[in-house]
Amino acid sequence: MRAKTFIGAVVVATSLLAGGAIAADITGAGATFPFPIYSQWADAYKKLTGNGLNYQSIGSGGGIQQITAKTVTFGATDKPLEAADLDKAGFQQFPTVIGGVVPVLNVPGIQPGAVVIDGPTLANVYLGKITKWNDAALTKLNPGVNLPNSAIAVVYRSDGSGTTFNFTDYLSKISPEWKSKVGSDTAVQFPVGIGAKGNEGVAGQVQQTQGSLGYVEYAYAKQNKMTYAKMINRDGKTVSPDAAAFAAAATNADWTAAAPYFRIVLSDQPGAASWPMAAATFILVYKQPSDAAATSQALKFFNWAYDNGSKMAADLDFVPMPANAITAIRKAWTDNVKDAAGKPVAF
Repeated sequence: MRAKTFIGAVVVATSLLAGGAIAADITGAGATFPFPIYSQWADAYKKLTGNGLNYQSIGSGGGIQQITAKTVTFGATDKPLEAADLDKAGFQQFPTVIGGVVPVLNVPGIQPGAVVIDGPTLANVYLGKITKWNDAALTKLNPGVNLPNSAIAVVYRSDGSGTTFNFTDYLSKISPEWKSKVGSDTAVQFPVGIGAKGNEGVAGQVQQTQGSLGYVEYAYAKQNKMTYAKMINRDGKTVSPDAAAFAAAATNADWTAAAPYFRIVLSDQPGAASWPMAAATFILVYKQPSDAAATSQALKFFNWAYDNGSKMAADLDFVPMPANAITAIRKAWTDNVKDAAGKPVAF
């Protein structure tokens, strides 16, 4: 019931953003990972400025396709593109917030955070090598937890997904077998499991399937009051998913050095407090947009969000971008995003 409540809220928000109460002044599409915060920012920005946002939460792959086709002003992706691909497409890329991917489960009697899982064990579940909740690998990690002798119903993203990229990037780093057999991308051939579309789809599938295990962006787990697992990180410490753990994973990220495209992947970072599946989410705009006025409106929206959206982000356990990163992002906009006359697009 909880899952249906939150997914319904997403549908309502989507319909509002798609041309109901919020005017379709700015168009974007892509990652479901940041949809909870983009929808909150959009509502606040609309009330303040009268300018609305039409954001289609369709997955990173769909966002890249739509910005490539120029059917939206910006695309959104949780998989940062490589410099060569950005140059070829003519895109400027920049991050907006940092969050985390979390394992979520539906096992009767198990409370949020009661189960601990490490990377190798998670990989083996998704490889189909661990099939029962009371497998020795899981019981060893969870002494005193009553794990049932029942099958694990694996759930994964069926659409092209930056959440899947960050999840599989992590598994590839900690499991040589996963790296060689499955690999990392926005869409992979999962060896086992049931597919669902979007973070909201995975959340709903896990909530509806007893014995299930899936992965979602933490805001979806938090909003749905889902049962999440703690994880053992690179330093061998057990950590809970929250903004502090996501921020700890981003401590070593040098966003200024990563300019102008800011391609940083935050999975499996060192640090005793680091969440192992932290991730930034990114926006793509054209460096030479065919509609400079529309791109200007989009940049003004994100510029406002950097200055005014931090508390809303923190309330959903997203981590706002640090001040030095925002300075570098604004410089990249000025240097790279130009109108037909070669002048920087206003923001």
